[in-house]
Amino acid sequence: MSTDQIIKKYIKDAKTIVHGNMIMFEVTTDKILSVCRELYDRQLPLKIISAFDERKEKDLFKVAYVFGLPKQNMFLVPYIMVKDEFPSLTPLIHQASNYERKIYTFFGLKPTGHPSLRTLILHENWPANIFPLRKDFKWNSRPKLANGDFQFRKLEGEGVYEIPVGPVHAGIIEPGHFRFSVLGEEILLLEPRLGYSHKGSEKLFEELPLQDKIKLSERISGDSSFSHSLAFCLALESLGGIKISSRTNYLRVIFAELERLSNHIGDIGAIMVDTGYNFGGASGARLKEVVMQINEELTGSRFLRGVSKVGGINATLTTESIEKLIKSLNQLENDFKEVIHIAENTTTLLLRLKKTGVLQAEVARDHGVIGVAGKAIGFEMDARVDYPYAAYNQLQLKIATEKGGDVYARFEVRIKEVYSSIELIKQSLRKLSQSNNDDTKAITFKKNSYAIGIVEGWRGDIIYLISTDSNGEISRVDVRDPSFLNWAALGFAGKGNMVPDFPLINKSFNLSYSGNDL
Repeated sequence: MSTDQIIKKYIKDAKTIVHGNMIMFEVTTDKILSVCRELYDRQLPLKIISAFDERKEKDLFKVAYVFGLPKQNMFLVPYIMVKDEFPSLTPLIHQASNYERKIYTFFGLKPTGHPSLRTLILHENWPANIFPLRKDFKWNSRPKLANGDFQFRKLEGEGVYEIPVGPVHAGIIEPGHFRFSVLGEEILLLEPRLGYSHKGSEKLFEELPLQDKIKLSERISGDSSFSHSLAFCLALESLGGIKISSRTNYLRVIFAELERLSNHIGDIGAIMVDTGYNFGGASGARLKEVVMQINEELTGSRFLRGVSKVGGINATLTTESIEKLIKSLNQLENDFKEVIHIAENTTTLLLRLKKTGVLQAEVARDHGVIGVAGKAIGFEMDARVDYPYAAYNQLQLKIATEKGGDVYARFEVRIKEVYSSIELIKQSLRKLSQSNNDDTKAITFKKNSYAIGIVEGWRGDIIYLISTDSNGEISRVDVRDPSFLNWAALGFAGKGNMVPDFPLINKSFNLSYSGNDL
């Protein structure tokens, strides 16, 4: 559909402003809930809710609700202008809950009617009346420590007791606290508590020069460095009206899929380790290392850092390196097939994976679960197909799905994505043009504008929502890692399982602490 057709179909009696692939329109606060619910009921997924401090120009805050139009690569964005509070969407669309809690925590705007308005990410030692994403908060200021109290949800009853786990864990992993309410060995309630790796990233995006902003995007979640920086660059290119060559678009696919390969293979091995199946664990670690070495040889970085740039890419492939990459991928695929064949014929492994950590479809839908966890329930959603970027619309891609919603289904989705990534890289290499006509003009951004960059990271879609001010300077960067949505649903996958199964369930999601905490 054309932009005009989309407006006619979905928007009634509102003045629209088009920013690239975003159609924005103002709604009064008394109508915003019905507008959002109508879009949601028409099968438009809620992608992010974000706030903007526009008090300097309008003495108000803007709260924007971004709904995607799958296959149209467009976003509908109703917004409201508010002073200090706004009506909560959570009672109508549960997925809105943590977005609204985040806005409350960082902007001090109260979502009236929210059923559980606890702070999010910032801990109880942060003062309740200081809001770090307001423009008048200085990035390098240090407020006095507060002494608040965070209340975990509690279950009471005969024989029910709590097990606190973390935030410090055995091994080299990020910090996060898990509070279990259990009866014997059975998990009755599981609540994650995050925020221990909060870095103030969104505030830093307001302060750093452009090149350092790109470096910062690579460090939102280290194992997704390329995907995060690509999403950021896509939004910046939209703001700058920058055209990208076909060669760069194929290169972006290649490096995005190499990142997906290394992480999925590593997770497949780690899932098997958590069942005590050491052959599978060792094989996963070994094959992941093969991909990491490919990354380093092609770019100089095992994590593909420094590869993304606005308007192009800081890497190239010679005829020799292409031939070597194809050979390495063929060897990797054959080796991986042998490992998976052995694993899928190992009864003791399958008994641990099947029917463990089941996430119900209704719960997943209510929480907006995406990525591997959503695909394992049968949700056919993937930004590479729904909002195609780079060269994905020139390639053959089938979304990998399963139906069970358990650890085994998430395991199988990862296996399918490994084969898919190898094939996508090979397709891209065959189509890779030797010409390179990247737009190298000076970068200037549209004034008072907005842009979205969306990329299907290996955990699910990553979103960057950016706004500029009246001088064309970046004013706000809101980042949504897929973990932000999926952490809220993890506890439901743990409920009803035994406590010793939780490490396996947690690994089958393998969510990012850093990507959530920002």
